[in-house]
Amino acid sequence: MKEYESKVYHDLQKWRMKLLKSPSFVNRMGKKAQNKINGLIPEKAHLVMTEAIKNMVKATLVGSDMTTKKPKSGMTLYERDELLKEKLSKYRKTATVEGAGTGAGGIFLGLADFPLLLSIKIKFLFEAASIYGFDTKEYEERLFLLHVFQLAFSSDDKKKETFFVIDHWDEQKEKLVDMDWRVFQQEYRDYIDLVKMLQLIPGFGAIVGAYANYNLLDHLGETAMNAYRLRRLTEVPKDY
Repeated sequence: MKEYESKVYHDLQKWRMKLLKSPSFVNRMGKKAQNKINGLIPEKAHLVMTEAIKNMVKATLVGSDMTTKKPKSGMTLYERDELLKEKLSKYRKTATVEGAGTGAGGIFLGLADFPLLLSIKIKFLFEAASIYGFDTKEYEERLFLLHVFQLAFSSDDKKKETFFVIDHWDEQKEKLVDMDWRVFQQEYRDYIDLVKMLQLIPGFGAIVGAYANYNLLDHLGETAMNAYRLRRLTEVPKDY
């Protein structure tokens, strides 16, 4: 194994341990509270939210696929990592500006931040897949991309389940037909609920929005890089 790949392998082991560690007491209590709140929400409202998120994500998937370049070939893992870092920097800036702008507008523009930020995140994941040599025109690659999203924005227990799927992708993808959209939207909404509520506060929202969006993209970037690194080191893309 080359020196850089060896370093990446050790970094991945640390990342794996971080994902699989037991949730803290605060996280466990927070998740219980969120579950209670979700239990109070009428079933019809859950169905409406699930369908809305599902349609929003699927529309973004189609749009992003049309504008994403072909998978990168003939690059070393180091070159792919460096290119992803460049792309991430641009997407972070876009998300930061968008968060500050919508946050400064109070409730109505704050609400608009949700679909805008979602589309930025999905578009970034399409770029990441292409950089690491995976073709998002294939349905299984779009499913993988959504699992990377779910890994980044979910509770500790759900992270472990999702990581297992990603870590054993060749076996698990055969069992997958579609995402569990109810779980997808609820985990994502619970993950960002507090910070997005703070973003709706006039005068304070711009600061929260910019800071939150920067960090959410940064977290997604780390998750995507490691998920695709893991695949590069365990399987061979078709263009390799």
